Amino acid sequence: MLSTAPPSIPTTQEPALSVIEPSPTAPAPTATPPPRRGRPAARLAGLLAAFLLLVAVVAVSLAVGAKQLTLAEVWQGLVDPDSPAHAVVRQMRLPRTLLGLLAGAALGVAGAVMQAVTRNPLADPGLLGINAGASAAVATAAGLFGVAGVDGYIWFALAGAATVTALVYAVGGGRGATPARLALAGAALNAALYSYVSAVMLLDAASLEKMRFWTVGSLASADLATVVRVLPFAAAGLVIALAAARPLNALALGDDQARALGARPAAVRAAVVVAVTLLCGAATAACGPLVFVGLLVPHLVRVLTGPDLRWLLPACALLAPVLLLGADVAGRVLGRPGEIQVGIMTAVLGGPLFLHLVTRTRAVRS
Repeated sequence: MLSTAPPSIPTTQEPALSVIEPSPTAPAPTATPPPRRGRPAARLAGLLAAFLLLVAVVAVSLAVGAKQLTLAEVWQGLVDPDSPAHAVVRQMRLPRTLLGLLAGAALGVAGAVMQAVTRNPLADPGLLGINAGASAAVATAAGLFGVAGVDGYIWFALAGAATVTALVYAVGGGRGATPARLALAGAALNAALYSYVSAVMLLDAASLEKMRFWTVGSLASADLATVVRVLPFAAAGLVIALAAARPLNALALGDDQARALGARPAAVRAAVVVAVTLLCGAATAACGPLVFVGLLVPHLVRVLTGPDLRWLLPACALLAPVLLLGADVAGRVLGRPGEIQVGIMTAVLGGPLFLHLVTRTRAVRS
């Protein structure tokens, strides 16, 4: 008898979806690592490199001049009053170097916070007329009131810087100001104020003699008394700017987002105005108007640190003096037996470097 297998009954149940689980030994997929510049370790290394570069430039500034000194002679001149280099190092080059450090840090940080608060990459104490306002006030003090010396200049410079800061903001549209309107307002005020400075100097021979080096920007007449007088104003401005770094980061997202993050936009902008006034007024009173330092350095530093102002501002405070002291040393070397004023050198060096930076940025974006 033949036996047959029972027919298979078709099932209507759908097959279960199989889920392939990763092997316990297989590495889990990871997200793309953040760019290197976002890592705190890399940023700290960058700040350390900037500090070492600044130390090297300071050493060169103390050693290079009409009389070349070795590093050993520089050290002896600093610590030994009986050293032949003591007068050159302590009385001439050390005050000049300290003033370059102070003015460079002030202008670099001022340019960075101005670019952040106005969202304008062209914001700069020179281009927006703030240095011109301080210069016009100092020219008025020297030409009309007979004021001489940094003790008198500093208060006029601060008043002029504050007045022009308010004027640029008002003429540029107040709260509705755009980067283009701010730049145009600053350019117009800059031209008008420097014309006024030239007129005051041409009409008063005594003012011309007092200010002919000051108006182009110079460290040549620096002394320790000048450094001591401007230090409190510059230090206060630096402290305020650094304290505003975190709320300025929030402000970059817009006023509503900044409020949601706990920042107060009006208070932040007011703090920035105070900081810029102190920084630009102190630097201009001591050295005269210096251009391109506050414009160029933040752009160069931003490539290394990114837009985070908590890292950008300290890096600007270190690298802006490198640019200023480097330009001063170059002016001493190229202008022998005299020297080329540092304000001329920053314009000559800063212009091509900034054009190269803009060209390279456009090429990368395209």
